[in-house]
Amino acid sequence: MHFRSAIYSPIVLIILIVPSFSLAGIITGTDTLYTVKTGDTLELIGARTGVSWWKIAKDNNIDINKYLQPGQELKINTRRIVPAMTENGIIINVPDKTLYYFKNTRLIGSFPVGLGLLTSKTGKSWKTPLGKFRIIAKEKNPTWYVPPSIQEEMEMEGKDVKTIVPPGPDNPLGRYALKTTYPGILIHETIKPASVNQYRSHGCIRVHPENMEKLFEEVEPNASGELIYMPVKAAVSEEGRVFLEVHRDIYNRIKTIGEEVKTQIEKTGTLNKVDWQKVERILKERSGTAEDVTL
Repeated sequence: MHFRSAIYSPIVLIILIVPSFSLAGIITGTDTLYTVKTGDTLELIGARTGVSWWKIAKDNNIDINKYLQPGQELKINTRRIVPAMTENGIIINVPDKTLYYFKNTRLIGSFPVGLGLLTSKTGKSWKTPLGKFRIIAKEKNPTWYVPPSIQEEMEMEGKDVKTIVPPGPDNPLGRYALKTTYPGILIHETIKPASVNQYRSHGCIRVHPENMEKLFEEVEPNASGELIYMPVKAAVSEEGRVFLEVHRDIYNRIKTIGEEVKTQIEKTGTLNKVDWQKVERILKERSGTAEDVTL
């Protein structure tokens, strides 16, 4: 698999790091233009680019009650701060809904993913678990063995209760799945692309079809991985500009998000170089994109 050197394509967000090293704190992405295609919605564009649909609407003064027009150009900030690194394997940061893939201590690519919702109608929490894992199997055209908890949810919603879903267009696992050491947790293709960059799964990691096909080819069995939780990231660019990225604390794990912002900026050694009015605005908005807060 070769991730594109361009950061953005009309279908999928792919990021390639140019330097010969890869460290947490590197800033990827840029300001880009997206040309609306027939059938596009803000939600689908958000799923493709990894940017919240409401952020795209805000930045482009879009009336969310009107349809997007084919050919319409949208300004989208796809900047991200790499939250952590590993020599070989996968890092998934739950708050920024992004999977980062490393090889030989270099970031090969990254893309948006869909993660677990807080609770279901049955009252069960579907949060994606945190911590280290390994890839223990690769399955092409997988069969979905429906967990009892999801069968219960199907029954409550008045749906046909299924225990097994064979490979095919109706299988929510799509064509490719990576089985992890977390019981029942897969990294898999999704047949619902709009659910990428959202918290709508039953704990699994949903991946856009094009991204999943490439990741499936690249990842080896027994590859390492880790699910981390960093809703706040700060970094200094090669030009000395300070960037801040703040996400919602979706799983409510951070005691005081404002203090976390200060802590992360302090780690960069730039407390006296930032515009705190900009910081307050970003903290309030929590758009999930890395923005320049330099004085």
